[in-house]
Amino acid sequence: MKALIIEDEAPAARKLRNLLREIDAEVIVVDVLESVEEGTHYLKEQEHPDVIFCDIQLADGISFLIFEKVLPRCPVIFITAFDQYALRAFEVNSIDYLLKPISKEQLEKSMFKLEQRVFSASSDMKNLVADMLPNQPKQRFLISKGDSLIPVNTQDIAYVYTEDKAVMIMTNTEQSYFINYSLDEVEQQLDENQFFRLNRQVIANLGAIEKISNYFNGKLKIELKPSFGGEILVSRVKAPTFKNWLEK
Repeated sequence: MKALIIEDEAPAARKLRNLLREIDAEVIVVDVLESVEEGTHYLKEQEHPDVIFCDIQLADGISFLIFEKVLPRCPVIFITAFDQYALRAFEVNSIDYLLKPISKEQLEKSMFKLEQRVFSASSDMKNLVADMLPNQPKQRFLISKGDSLIPVNTQDIAYVYTEDKAVMIMTNTEQSYFINYSLDEVEQQLDENQFFRLNRQVIANLGAIEKISNYFNGKLKIELKPSFGGEILVSRVKAPTFKNWLEK
């Protein structure tokens, strides 16, 4: 998850960054901005993040001026020392309003709200795409490798994952192939009884799940075979759905 921080007090920005790292290691702070001018320019010129953490009173004005000029294409969590702006905040795609000094517990609740919103939107999109695609799961993928075309049966896929924005297939025999689909497209073509979208980076075959452990804050930690080489977490929001899928 990519996060943008708009905060003109350096200690407050550092504290927020550290709390986010403690709560969810998958959160990446893409930038820390200090003014209305910087925030406006960034959102006009750059790709919008997954969430914006925004102080209200900045050095050159209140941050609502940013969103009057650029409509945010992601949820906003406002953080301020004053409570008189709460009503106005929720008119700007806000999902929470935190008063300084923020605590880890407060931020965890906000992140949970964010996960619920993202997961709900993802489910709606998944259902929409499913209505547009054939119902029959794909039996194999045709992989291009150099001058060769390699058919890979879906039953031989251990998991599908993203790596440096590329989508890769890992087979049960530890062969890794680039595939010219998005992870969302691959998910819709696989048998939902056999494959599960663990998070934004990984879709796993049931047979590749080697170990499941309880993790901090209601999350689950997953170990795959062949080894993934990195930490795989299922969010607290998605964990009940994952458990139900395992019991099908």
